[in-house]
Amino acid sequence: MTIQFNKNERPVVPARLYGVLAKELKNTNPSNANAITLNFRDPDYSAETGGYHPVEVRLEKQNKIWRMVYMTDFAFQGQPYPELAKEIDICFNSHQVYSALSGWLNPHHGKELLDLFIKNFISYYAMDAYQVEVSLD
Repeated sequence: MTIQFNKNERPVVPARLYGVLAKELKNTNPSNANAITLNFRDPDYSAETGGYHPVEVRLEKQNKIWRMVYMTDFAFQGQPYPELAKEIDICFNSHQVYSALSGWLNPHHGKELLDLFIKNFISYYAMDAYQVEVSLD
């Protein structure tokens, strides 16, 4: 099924990201759902050996168009018992970008981080680094 995205999101994301989401949702029928969560996971990622950080993307339906709510990168943090925590978070509701190192940034100040994060995510996806799970709410 083809899903229509609201491509006027703020902060602005590249069309290639919508291509990744559409590819993962092509066999999904969200007609009765109000939200979709996509989880991109490297099954070998661990605090000990590293790997590709898990990424979660949340979409919500407004009328018949799907809009992004957030895109979050998780990483193991803390010692001596590392736990998965947000490292980068793009909040489309507040138009802000979060970094664990610097806190919340407005889109102007967070643009370089946002661009690098999404570019890397798309590259890792193209390398088949992730297993993807789709959940409907």
